[in-house]
Formats: sequence, structure tokens, C-alpha cells
Amino acid sequence: MSAFSLRPAERRNVSLLLGIAGPSGGGKTLSALKLARGLAGDQPFAFIDTESGRALMYADDCKPWDHGELVAPYTPERYDEAIQTVDKAGYGVIVVDSFSHEHAGDGGLLDMQNAELDRMAGNDWKKREASAFAAWVRPKQSHKRLMYHLLQLHAHLIICLRAEPKVEITKDDRGKIKVVPKQSLVGIDGWIPVAEKNLAFELSMSLLVLPDRPGYPRPVKLPEMFKPFVPLDKPISEDTGAALAKWAAGEPTTSRKRSNAPKLTSELLELADKMGRRAEVAEAVNRNRQSTSAEPARHVAWLEHQLERARKAIEALEAVA
Repeated sequence: MSAFSLRPAERRNVSLLLGIAGPSGGGKTLSALKLARGLAGDQPFAFIDTESGRALMYADDCKPWDHGELVAPYTPERYDEAIQTVDKAGYGVIVVDSFSHEHAGDGGLLDMQNAELDRMAGNDWKKREASAFAAWVRPKQSHKRLMYHLLQLHAHLIICLRAEPKVEITKDDRGKIKVVPKQSLVGIDGWIPVAEKNLAFELSMSLLVLPDRPGYPRPVKLPEMFKPFVPLDKPISEDTGAALAKWAAGEPTTSRKRSNAPKLTSELLELADKMGRRAEVAEAVNRNRQSTSAEPARHVAWLEHQLERARKAIEALEAVA
């Protein structure tokens, strides 16, 4: 008898793997703390610090949270041990700042590949060049084991990643060479996270924050179901974390109601046309949409109310006529 079975799909106790990337000054750490505070509710969350305790400058913010330092070598195994230890301790939310060390830090994947080259080819530079691809086998295996374990966590995990500006050389329509921001599926406008190249695709959600507007999220990977929780016109807040926590716990979403907004808007504008007030009503709709961006259900409710008022106004006009 097979042990495999099926049951109706039900979202409950989903563990989220969230990424916040950006250069220095973008607000990664504080954004991660706020997100964690919202996710954790009134319970303490854990913070794994690879930045020599720099996160402690925010020790008075987003309490309660517990802090621990992870020091070199920053191998996948060391990250795995620290994260698994915290998860088994019962924390519901874990923050790792920075996860970039696993790739480019002392003892990280780049160093591991270089050590493999030393083992395989020594100082024979021709042999090193030929062995470069094969030298990635062991480091990549270690990284894959780490990612497999992260995807099995009970806790929500937030990872902070450094981002660096990258460019590429292309030609314009006239064949003139130009330097432009590098296009990438894992970054925006040339800002690319410092991480193993496939990491971003494992994340539930990935956001970029930049120094010109610290803490304001720019979506790298933002699934449709999370869009109502992540307003792009304000900094990342505890409210975002709290909304994600409710979603992950299985609370009903407003996706069905949200999908009615375009239809309701169209109906309202048609009635506004009949009253000669389209521009005025369109402006009011846009203003309300922006003010309720974090709570789409409120916008839908407002549209329904305005529709009812408009219908009554039309009925009154027709009765007079």
C-alpha cells in the first residue's frame, strides 16, 4: 500500500523566504527588522549578524529580538548550522544580515572554488583555467544542501543581500558602443544582489532598497498575492510583515474582491459620464486607490458605495426628466 496520498489544497503555516537587497545606505537592516517585527507579532525574533554586530545600532528598535554573531569562515555549512540551531530553538522569524558573505565573504563560495582550484591544479595556470568549471562542483553542492534545508524551515526567514551596480556594453541603433546598466532577472537598473546566481529564484519575495529613498521597496520578485501587502509608495513597515504573517497562516485574502475593482471603476465612470462628472469622479477614484493601496478591500468597498450613490443620483435625475 502506497504511503502517498492527496488532500484538498489548503494554505496554512506557509514558511516564507524573503530577500531584501541593496547597497550601503539603502535601509536593508532596518527594513528587515521592521518586516520581522510584523511577522513575529509580539514574540521575539532572531537576528544572525555577519557584520560585526552592526545591527546592534538598532537594538532599541523593533523589540523584542535576540542577536547572535556569525563569524568567518562563511561557508554554506556554517550558515546552515546557525540557521538550523535558531529554527530548532523555536523562533518564528529569523533574519540573516548579510547572506552575501555565503557567496563572496571569507570562506564563502568564491573562496571555496579557489581552494578547489588550488587542490586540482596548484600553480599550473593553464590547468587552473581548464579546471575552473569543475572546481565549482563541491561549492555548488554545499550551497544546494543549504538551500534545501532553508526551504524546510519552520520559521520565516529574511535574508539581507548587498547589491552592486553592474554595467554591460551594447550598441545603439546606429551601431555606436554604449555602457548601460546590466539587465538581469534578479536585479533592477543594474543593481545586482551579491549572491549565488540561482538564490533569487528560490525566494518567496525579493525587494531592492536604494540610498536615494531608504527603505522604499522596488520589487524584483513580487508575486501577485503579495502585492496588496507591499505598498511601493512608502517604506517597508511592520504592517507589511503582519499582513504577510496572516497570509502565511492561512487567513482569507482579498484577491477576489480586488479583482472586482477594475469592473466597478468602469461602471462608476460610465455613470459619471451620464452626470457630466467623469473627470471629477476619475480623480476621486485615483485618490482613493492611492490612499488605500495597503488595504485593497477598502477601495473596493468605497467603489461599491460610490456606485450606489451614483445609481440613486441617476434615478433622481431620470425621475425629474
